[in-house]
Amino acid sequence: MHSDNTTIQPGTDVVLIGAGIMSATLGIMLKELQPDIRIQIFERLDNAAAESSDAWNNAGTGHSAFCELNYTPEDKEGNIDISKAIKIAESFEVSRQFWSFLIEKGLIENPENFIRSIPHMSFVWGPENVSYLKRRHAALQANPLFSQMEFSEDHDIQKKWMPLVMEGRDAWEQTAATYMKIGTDVNFGELTRAMFNHLKKQEGVSIFFNHEVRRMKQKENGTWRITVRNRMNGEKAHTRTPFVFIGAGGGSLPLLEKAHIPEGNGFGGFPVSGQWLRCTNEAVIEKHYAKVYGKASVGAPPMSVPHIDSRMINGKKELLFGPYAGFSTKFLKNGSYLDLPLSIKANNLIPMLSAGFHNLPLTKYLIDQVRQSPDDRMEALREYVPDAKNEDWVLETAGQRVQVIKKAPDGGGVLEFGTEVVTKADGSLAVLLGASPGASTTASIMIDLLDRCFFEKASSEQWKQKLRQMVPSYGQKLNDNPELLSQIRQHTASALKIEN
Repeated sequence: MHSDNTTIQPGTDVVLIGAGIMSATLGIMLKELQPDIRIQIFERLDNAAAESSDAWNNAGTGHSAFCELNYTPEDKEGNIDISKAIKIAESFEVSRQFWSFLIEKGLIENPENFIRSIPHMSFVWGPENVSYLKRRHAALQANPLFSQMEFSEDHDIQKKWMPLVMEGRDAWEQTAATYMKIGTDVNFGELTRAMFNHLKKQEGVSIFFNHEVRRMKQKENGTWRITVRNRMNGEKAHTRTPFVFIGAGGGSLPLLEKAHIPEGNGFGGFPVSGQWLRCTNEAVIEKHYAKVYGKASVGAPPMSVPHIDSRMINGKKELLFGPYAGFSTKFLKNGSYLDLPLSIKANNLIPMLSAGFHNLPLTKYLIDQVRQSPDDRMEALREYVPDAKNEDWVLETAGQRVQVIKKAPDGGGVLEFGTEVVTKADGSLAVLLGASPGASTTASIMIDLLDRCFFEKASSEQWKQKLRQMVPSYGQKLNDNPELLSQIRQHTASALKIEN
């Protein structure tokens, strides 16, 4: 995908950095809210969605907290906290509404190219984990968002749900699973490219690929002067804008540091890389149609929760297992090994060292993962697919994620798993840091960003009305309104051609 715009205008209303799902969503929302708005988008690679949004670089799970056990932690007393799961499930419903709006308004076409129904399951073994899953099911099912969730300890039922996972398993092994029929598989790469195809046809929108933002400086009048370098010929150009959004995945932290805003002090990044085992045997691929998530090992980052996963990528059914975590000092798959060392500055040195010290189990876990042999990886796979054969699986590289490190109240540092939006007090700059469940919750992240950065307009009746067109549940909660939830789910299922 290439944009036809060849000259960078000296001024624009909005600059979006990074051509991923975040910039695509914000760009379309702003263009719908204010049709005459001028937007310049800069991407250092040669097409959209080539990093974190690409299908091979993320799990593709429509993260709705149906199956991801890391969103429902258990405390020492055995209580299960479902607040994060509710928030994520609610956010995913917002994304579904926004995508339905795009389809119904004809801004993008063919929902089947980017979203499909697929059951979401959690699967555990051993008495302690079975007890946990049973209590988690009871806690979640009481909430309207999860009322359709089924639970079973019966091997025969589990065999119906996930034949490949149960094949070759000992009859005496104690296992349990939850089943959610209305889960989805989302190809965020396809979705992002469809959104950019719409954006590039809009008047006042210019997209520049192979362009890297090198400098950012805020002038006394509040506008930002952005210096951009063309990676093909080395030429530099400048533009000025009252608002900048940085949604550049792992590339966001270095850009936040270049902006020199007080709100960015103390932020650091911890890169985690990933790999998948991909099945090459068509007969095995055909046996499985589900996203089955297990429990992460102690010390593992959330992006490393093991799952055996049916995917549709480039129109072909795939079967993946992983991800196996790794460590690289790059912040992007197409980044530099100097990314991590160069990101260490005086203002984040203590938080980064402190987060490193407090997360020694994570560091040890990542080192162990890097040192894994092919046999170790197959052994991990056989916990989920007992009959897996070495010759049916090949190793693929997944995306690079940068987990957020931020200042703790005591001056030390905490490692955050999730996404974090850093905004300048005057609303002129917003930066998205972090990873999972990012893409799935983009629409609500962006609505929140509009409230923070375009405060006056976002509180106007005109914008509120438009936002309600994009997201009918805007301003209302779905988790305590079963009737509205049912209505919204029915509507989005029909627009997106998925299970309700």
